[in-house]
Amino acid sequence: MQNTKEAIARVRDVVAQIKSYDEIEAGHIADALAWIDSGAPLFRVAKPDVPPKHLVSYCVLFDPIAEKILLVDHKKALLWLSPGGHVDLNEDPKEAARRECFEELGIEPEFLFERPVFLTQTLTVGLTAGHTDVTFWYVIRGDSTASYVFDPEEFNDIRWFGLDEIPHEKSDVHQARFIAKLKEML
Repeated sequence: MQNTKEAIARVRDVVAQIKSYDEIEAGHIADALAWIDSGAPLFRVAKPDVPPKHLVSYCVLFDPIAEKILLVDHKKALLWLSPGGHVDLNEDPKEAARRECFEELGIEPEFLFERPVFLTQTLTVGLTAGHTDVTFWYVIRGDSTASYVFDPEEFNDIRWFGLDEIPHEKSDVHQARFIAKLKEML
């Protein structure tokens, strides 16, 4: 299976429209654009790491009233992460975020921003360590007073964290920068 020209163009457009927060994100965006333009496969086609670099979409549930985000205690990553997952072959990254939100939390997402607000490249850790996730961070409206049902096959627990309470040492290595960018956008 191969990337379609339409899917490649769509992903490239999404990446190109992200405004970088800092030099690290600018580097990630430039590298992602070069990777896309290289013709390399973009989408994971076999678990956990085929190809060894592939697209991921996070669904960052954010409660704008309480200023909290929902993180999941991810069984394989061994970290507190935003819900999300791999972008399927030729899938739009936003549709992947929508699908993952429904699969993992049972909700239809309300996107606070039409496009992802952040892009990162991360060498994975935990039980499936060693491949690179190119991750789109989509912000979804959440409600910290609501109950969410989560997938116990993937997560040990879910918890709301205030923006200044996030366990950065046990989270995505880019989480603190994402929070700083999100605060600037509010």
